[in-house]
Amino acid sequence: MKKGYIIGIAIIATIFLYSCNSGSDRNAQSCKDHEHVHESEGHGDEDHDEDSGETDSQKIHAEIAGLQVETLTPGKFTQVIKTAGQIQTPQGDEVTVVSTTNGIVRFSNPSISDGTPVQSGETVVTVSAKNLQEGDPNTKIKIEYESALKEYNRAEELVKDRIISAKEFEQVKLRYLTAKTAYEAQSSQITGNGSVKITSPISGYVKNRYVNQGEYVTVGQPIVTVSQNKRLQLRAEVSEKYFKDLKSIAGANFRPAYDNTVYKLSDLNGKLVSFGKTSGQQSFYIPVTFEFDNVGDIIPGSFIEVYLLSAARENVLSIPVSAVTEEQGLYFVYLQVGDEEYRKQEITPGHGDGERITVLSGLKAGDRIVTGGVYQVKLASSSSTPEGHTHSH
Repeated sequence: MKKGYIIGIAIIATIFLYSCNSGSDRNAQSCKDHEHVHESEGHGDEDHDEDSGETDSQKIHAEIAGLQVETLTPGKFTQVIKTAGQIQTPQGDEVTVVSTTNGIVRFSNPSISDGTPVQSGETVVTVSAKNLQEGDPNTKIKIEYESALKEYNRAEELVKDRIISAKEFEQVKLRYLTAKTAYEAQSSQITGNGSVKITSPISGYVKNRYVNQGEYVTVGQPIVTVSQNKRLQLRAEVSEKYFKDLKSIAGANFRPAYDNTVYKLSDLNGKLVSFGKTSGQQSFYIPVTFEFDNVGDIIPGSFIEVYLLSAARENVLSIPVSAVTEEQGLYFVYLQVGDEEYRKQEITPGHGDGERITVLSGLKAGDRIVTGGVYQVKLASSSSTPEGHTHSH
C-alpha cells in the first residue's frame, strides 16, 4: 500500500471519529453507512459496493477537515528582497507639548497614558506655582506688566513735554511691549485658581508621556508628545549587495513583529519616498523609506519584516506560505495524488513576498498541493498505521 494512501486513510479515520461524535443527523447517517460497509466486509459480501459507501464518507470528512487544494501554474512573481525595518512617524505629524511655566503638574485626566486620544485645544495638564518658595511666576508677570504699563503712560506725557528724550521713551515702550506680550500669552491660559493650562495644539493620541502627576517642571520641559498618526513611514535597511536593485523597487509588503498579518503598501496608498545612495559610515546597510496611510492598528516604532518588491518575473512557480511545513531545516508540502490520498514532498523554497514563496525544486506545473488544512494532514501523516491496520477506528 502506498504511503500517500495511508496518510489519506489516517485523515479519514481521525476526522471520522470526530464527525461520529458531533451529534448531527448527517454525521450519524455517515456513521451508519460506514458501519454497514464493515459489516459487509466481515460477512464476505463480495457483491457489496464498498467503494461507494467509503466515497460518501470521504467527501464529508474532507469538508469537515477544511482541506484546500491548489493546482500549480506558472505565473508572474515580483522579485523580492527580504530585510528588516521599522515603522516611524513622519516629521510634522507630531508635536511635543512643553510647559510654559514653572510649577507642579496636575493632569486633567490622571489615567492619561500612551495611546490616549486628545483633541486640538484640549487641556493636557495644569501647572501651579502656588506655595512654592520661589513664588508664583504668573503673579510676577502680572506685576511686571502693570508696572511697565504705568511707566509707559507716564513716559508718553514726559516725551510730549520734552522732559525725556525720544530714545528714553523708546526704551520704556520696549519694556512695556515685552511685559504685555508675556502677560497676554500667559493670562489667556490662567485658570480661576491661578494655575496655567497646557493644551495640545493638534488632535491625535499621546505617543509618549514624560512626567508624572505632582512632578515639578520648568519652562520648556516636555510634558507629552502628541501624534496625529495619519501617515506613517516604513524605513527598511537593505544590504549593500542589493544596491543595483534599489532603482527598480516600486513597493513593499511588511509584517509586524506583534502580528502575523501581511500589509501591502499598495493597499495603504503607499509610495516610495527615498533611498540612500550610499550606506552610512558605520553601517553596511542602505536606508529605503516609504510613506503610507495608517489603518489604525499599526504601532509607530515597531520593528517589522519587510519584503521589498522589485522587477516582476514571468513563468515563475510559486505557492502560498501556508502550504509549507518545516522539519529539522527541511521544507515540505503535501501533494494530492488521489481523491483522499496525499504524499509528503520535499521542496527547495526561494524568495517570498510574505504571502507566496517561489519553488526552486521539488514541484512542477500541474501538481496539486494542500494549502488549507495542512496541519491535519501533517498529524495524520505522523500517526499513520502500518498496512493492514488503516481501517481501524
